[in-house]
Amino acid sequence: MSLVANTGKLAGRTLFITGASRGIGKAIALKAAKDGANVVIAAKTGEPHPKLPGTIYTTAEEVEALGGKALPCIVDVRDEKQIQTAIDEAVKKFNGIDILVNNASAISLTGTAQTDMKRYDLMHNINTRGTFLASKLCLPHLKNSNHAHILNLSPPLNMNPYWFSVHVAYTMAKYGMSMCVLGMSEEFKPLNIGVNALWPRTAIATAAIEMLTGDTSTSRKPDIVSDAAYVMLCKDPKSYTGNFAIDDDVVTAAGVKDLTPYACDPSNIQNLLPDFFLEAPGESKKPEVKSESAGQIPTLFELIGKTITPELVKKTQAIYQFNVKGKEEGVWHLDLKNGDGMCGQGEPKHPADAILTMDSNNFADMFAGKLKPATAFMMGKLKIKGDLQKAMKLEKMMASLKKRA
Repeated sequence: MSLVANTGKLAGRTLFITGASRGIGKAIALKAAKDGANVVIAAKTGEPHPKLPGTIYTTAEEVEALGGKALPCIVDVRDEKQIQTAIDEAVKKFNGIDILVNNASAISLTGTAQTDMKRYDLMHNINTRGTFLASKLCLPHLKNSNHAHILNLSPPLNMNPYWFSVHVAYTMAKYGMSMCVLGMSEEFKPLNIGVNALWPRTAIATAAIEMLTGDTSTSRKPDIVSDAAYVMLCKDPKSYTGNFAIDDDVVTAAGVKDLTPYACDPSNIQNLLPDFFLEAPGESKKPEVKSESAGQIPTLFELIGKTITPELVKKTQAIYQFNVKGKEEGVWHLDLKNGDGMCGQGEPKHPADAILTMDSNNFADMFAGKLKPATAFMMGKLKIKGDLQKAMKLEKMMASLKKRA
């Protein structure tokens, strides 16, 4: 649901949007289309994906249905020739390019030992190199526009070591996009090209978040990001440049008084999942508030043992090790992969798929259903080594635990 009215300022403007076949890129394309903009949908998905909806062609149809003009182009941002071909086609069809939105991105929330170099290269080649390359190749045409913008979907440069420690490869790749903003905004000032970054305050309901957490009820809709992008892209690029903007700040400044309609589940408006890179983890700043259930970890594991069923083992297929810190320091395990499942104190008999480290108070809250693993992870209250997706499967087991408790 868009809460920012279209003004027509992007009518006739040409936007080149990477990763525009779904998610945030698509939402920005559709918002611009309502102004009658020309949209180059530059993405990899030409054939329908077995698990993810949308292709460049279905997005193009939606753009034109809203009054815009579309040019779908198969573009892998790692391929210089594909980007150049798409730019050439765009200039031929629309006589230029006014706005570049660098949205295409790859993510792997893994530590150093768990990040294979293929995945490292993928993130750096799409996020940092792809952003630099698309900006470089669009530059000759942006110079000719009287309303030239580059907008990168990347975070403010938060130098808190925490954000590097949990997934250094991904952080470097996303910060590479942000450094493009830092450098190019200054470099392109004499050319009157505005270069800015936009980042969501909370998780956004995209395929990536659904894959990561299995749940979008604590996320906002992509509309808040597309509304913010629209506001930013309508500003005068001569004076609006070098900003690292946050979506809800932008739409609030534009006059949106109630952000509730952006929430996927309005009942969770006070429990939205914070996005990466914005808040410094509270470990060294705020003392932990003691949980009502502190001192109950042995009891908790006894209760967990009663919730284990063959069906849960079959569905989960994961082994967890919990390194508990603080008042009840110790190591515990939960095996939902072998036999009928088991849990207890000490390391698991078989290698853990995911090792979770957290304070005992937060641990108790997590298993009492008061703190979601995804939220704890994003806030820095939970550190995960190993398979993140399997770690997030704990959510369903906790829901079962809560019902029985």
